[in-house]
Amino acid sequence: MSLLFAASCSTQPAYQPPPAVAPAPAPVPPPPPPQSRARSTGSVGASYQGDEMAGRRTASGERFDPDALTAASRTLPIGSTVLVTNPKNGKSVIVRINDRGPHVRGRSLDLSRRAAEELGITDKGVARLKIQRVDSKSVRSGTADTAEESVSASTH
Repeated sequence: MSLLFAASCSTQPAYQPPPAVAPAPAPVPPPPPPQSRARSTGSVGASYQGDEMAGRRTASGERFDPDALTAASRTLPIGSTVLVTNPKNGKSVIVRINDRGPHVRGRSLDLSRRAAEELGITDKGVARLKIQRVDSKSVRSGTADTAEESVSASTH
């Protein structure tokens, strides 16, 4: 009997079944893609980059060419094309965004010298221009994708 009593006073804990496996939480859907702060149409202040930047690498990796129809923007996607119009004289030009800038508060678009010349803004260096983003496929089909941007730019 003392054996039975000793067996019942064992120091091992009583058997407990393993805990139930909690169901995996439902997968969290990925967040929506960030929306660009840039808009593709609107009125912006603009300036131009002169010849002093010629040959320097742009954010796209290419070298800056003041004779090319390009521009720098902090918000528009690299590689996007933008129709830029000077409302004071009606002149327009299509530029490709290939760099980031301008890096001066209150500025949002720096044009190449050639684009600025074609728009007629090189005398003042700064102008309020209208922009409209145009995708390459939209140019071919005759339509444009648009939205609004309300930031300013001026010269370096």
